[in-house]
Amino acid sequence: MTARDELRAAKALQGVEFPATKDELIEYASTRGADAKTLQALRTLTETHFESKEEVVEAVPQEPEGDAPGGTDR
Repeated sequence: MTARDELRAAKALQGVEFPATKDELIEYASTRGADAKTLQALRTLTETHFESKEEVVEAVPQEPEGDAPGGTDR
């Protein structure tokens, strides 16, 4: 997930009450109309219980940005 995707995940979770489970977060984001990429990112979380939105964003798997294999074009 890129930095832009992290912002999308954070936005999709605005207003959610913590602590929350992974399933609760996915359901909440889904009902708020989160896009497929955001929902997929939430589904890939390995933890199942979160105390804050920041904890969720930090737990989202990271992917390299850019078109070059392995990372950002420079």
